[in-house]
Amino acid sequence: MRTLPLGTEPTVVARPMLDVEKTLVGLDRAEIGDRLRDIGIPEKQIKMRTTQVWHWIYHQGVKSFDEMLNVSKDIRQKLADNFTIGRPEIIEALVSKDGTRKWLMKFPDGNEVETVFIPDEQRDRGTLCVSSQVGCTLTCKFCHTGTQRLVRNLTPAEIVMQFMVARDHLGEWPTPSEGRVLSSVVMMGMGEPLYNFDNVKKALKIIMDEQGISLSRRRITLSTSGVVPEMKRCGEEIGVNLAVSLHAVNNDVRNEIMPINKKYPLEELLAACRDYPGAKMSRKITFEYIMLKDINDRDEDARNLVKLLNKYGIYAKVNLIPFNPWPGSDYQRSDDDRVRKFSEYVFDAGISAPIRTPRGEDILAACGQLKSESEKQRKSEILRLEKEAMAATD
Repeated sequence: MRTLPLGTEPTVVARPMLDVEKTLVGLDRAEIGDRLRDIGIPEKQIKMRTTQVWHWIYHQGVKSFDEMLNVSKDIRQKLADNFTIGRPEIIEALVSKDGTRKWLMKFPDGNEVETVFIPDEQRDRGTLCVSSQVGCTLTCKFCHTGTQRLVRNLTPAEIVMQFMVARDHLGEWPTPSEGRVLSSVVMMGMGEPLYNFDNVKKALKIIMDEQGISLSRRRITLSTSGVVPEMKRCGEEIGVNLAVSLHAVNNDVRNEIMPINKKYPLEELLAACRDYPGAKMSRKITFEYIMLKDINDRDEDARNLVKLLNKYGIYAKVNLIPFNPWPGSDYQRSDDDRVRKFSEYVFDAGISAPIRTPRGEDILAACGQLKSESEKQRKSEILRLEKEAMAATD
């Protein structure tokens, strides 16, 4: 783990590492039962042993089978000989001056993702921003992750483990019945969750399970850039809150800054939002709107935003997000006064439009800034080699 100017969170005890072929994390109960059956656990014990293992992994958060105290010693040894419940390698753990935490996790195949915890000190709780893919296929122009090629989908284990790592660092095991510090999850990290639907669904079902982590579906929000065919399925099969990366109020601008709009234009996207299962006044769809100077922040844009939401009859909340710069970005953040006026117009029209306070900018943990460190290093190395090659030919 490198020591950076803002410091790191040291790993005091050696962390049991993830073995993707042997881990029990990310499996549902039926799959755990099958694994136990494969190692010779008697059929009449399968249900009981599955319940015990589930409890220790997801309620107690143990990292070793030796900690499963109500499991007999010989079965604990069998479990340890055949399976793991370790965590991914943490190669960087940063804390921002505003308290935001960012972990860079490395999986056995060498791929990495970033996960961010955003505390709300006033309410003694916080939100975990979870990644669903290594890289991203969408190439949104204002997003740092969009500059990193899509490598692969994350597995259910790799998604759930982001939550478990955060709980480890926050000291929040066993699962508290009330007063949780990690109180909500947003699938807004690296990648497009609906392009990894099955794995995201399985991971969130594990996180919501009442006998384990037990996080209410009302405390989980999935953010999509507008993968229209999967949106209804998300509402029906997962049932979590929906956030939509809107960022523009006409197809010309959205085509430019979000190429996915060419496949699923605004008309299709907003119709899918209107029809999202479970959407109602008490459970509004959140529209994320990044404020880009002279691109989408005019008075006319605010008026058209209100018109669009009213036209489709969507129960909506709009999150206005000041653009968070990253190395090489071509956009500028809208002026504070411009953002405030935009917000006031939308509020005055009867639609909630709070301005999101940027968090974790100093450690590149704010919205739109996530990108795996290995990718940053590869680019730096390429630039260095190019400079050396140019120097050699001079």
